[in-house]
This record gives sequence, structure tokens and C-alpha cells, in this order.
Amino acid sequence: MPQKLRDALKTIEEYKKTAPHYEELLDILGEILILREKHLQQLDEGTFSLDERLVESKIEGGFPLVDVIGGSFDLSRPKEYFLELLEIAEQRVPGETGDVAQRIRDGEIEFEELIRRSFASALDEGEEDESGEEGADSETFDLIDLFLEESLRPSLSRLAARYGSRIAEAEWSEGYCPICGKEPKIGEIRQEEGFRYLFCSQCGYEWNFRRIKCPFCGNEEHDSLAYFTVEGEERYRVDVCNVCKRYIKMVDFRELNKEANLDVEDIATLHLDILANEEGYE
Repeated sequence: MPQKLRDALKTIEEYKKTAPHYEELLDILGEILILREKHLQQLDEGTFSLDERLVESKIEGGFPLVDVIGGSFDLSRPKEYFLELLEIAEQRVPGETGDVAQRIRDGEIEFEELIRRSFASALDEGEEDESGEEGADSETFDLIDLFLEESLRPSLSRLAARYGSRIAEAEWSEGYCPICGKEPKIGEIRQEEGFRYLFCSQCGYEWNFRRIKCPFCGNEEHDSLAYFTVEGEERYRVDVCNVCKRYIKMVDFRELNKEANLDVEDIATLHLDILANEEGYE
């Protein structure tokens, strides 16, 4: 077992003791991380192929390397991974996720379309999607959304590992991921200077981003940028923008001299998402 996975599972066990209300979600995350590592080890290079001649121009132009919505890719391996992930949910919510998996196998639901819609966020609130979400347990489909995102993680993380240093050298300055274009939900404060790094949960890439700037609308006005913390949890904060009313969670483990696993921290800080939503931020 790789050391990074071992450390993540150890952190999950620690958080299950200190935050027992997240125990089930943390257990699910642990299963995901183990399954992800298995698929990483088995992965070939065929899912997302890039034209090397276009890499530099894409980075310089502010375009993500992968256009999941408009591109044509062989998603058979991510689909296989997704169906295995659904088995994790089926153990906890028998019936509903199993039905979705069967409909995908039967071709009634197109996995590729689900992936593209997850990137486009094309569904209106309350609209029934192809997986039959209307009237179903929302918790079930929160898991399905999570698994859709996770299904591309092994393939995209390979690209992040391959092109990450070139992107860093080019000083990518956009608020969305340079690998896949997804917006970040969490980030980390690092180094003595307090640099802010944003994290893409879709592909696992992290990039340096200005401290005083909204990653979503580009606002740089100090008066309309703020943050809040929870007493006793000062190592976490929520950066908010009062122009676009968006937020992002930030982790600061510098005093602990510890590297954060942001997959784990995103789950362990769900209460901050709730607080931000209650304050009118999205």
C-alpha cells in the first residue's frame, strides 16, 4: 500500500473519532481511496490522449488541457470504475443505486452523457435527470454525483502528474483547473509566505493562486473579499466573495507541520459548507 494512501486512511480513522457524525461518509471515502489506487495501478494511457503540439498554447491561452464536454474520449475504463463505485453505495442504500447500475449496463442510461452533464451542470433544479433522480433519496444521488466525479479521477490524475510541472512553470492564473476545467471547492495555505493553493477534486491537481482574488469571478477588491472561521477550528477558514457570493474552503496546517489530504479534509469540513450556504454563499 502506497504511503500516501496509508496516511490518508490513518487520517480518516482519526477523524472518525473526533467527528463521529461524518463516520459513514469517511468510511465511504476510505473505500473510494482504496479502489482508486487499484484502478491507478491498472490504468493504461488511453482514456485522455492529448496533442502534445497544443499543450503549451492551451496553457498560455487559459484553456484546460481536457475538454470533457466537447471532446471525444474512450470512457470505458471510467465507466468500469463508476460501476464498481456504485457497488459501494449499493451496500448502504440497497436497490436504488443497483437500479442505476443496471440501467447503465443495459444502455438505458448513457454513462458518457452523465459525465458531460456533470461538467456542464446543465440540469435545472428539480428536473429529472437520466438516472431517475426525481423522487429518489437525495442522499443516494449525492453519492452518485460524487462517484461520477471520482470515476475520472485516476485517468485525469495521470495527466496532472505528467503536465503539472509545465503548468506550474507557466504560472497558471485562472481560478478553474488547468487540467480539466473544474472549479475548486477547497484549497490549502502553504509555506512561510502563506501562498494559497487551490485543489481540484476532479483530477487532484493543485495550483498556486493569488490570496486576494476570487477564483470564481476574479474580484480583487479587498472590501468585498472576506473570510470566516469557526471558534476552535482556526486551521480552517472559508474565503468568501461578496460580489459573486461564492466561497471556497481553505486549510492551514502550517503550525502542525503537516501536509493536508484535501480529499479527506473536504469531507471533514462539510459543516463549513453548511455555514457558508446559510450565510447566502454558494
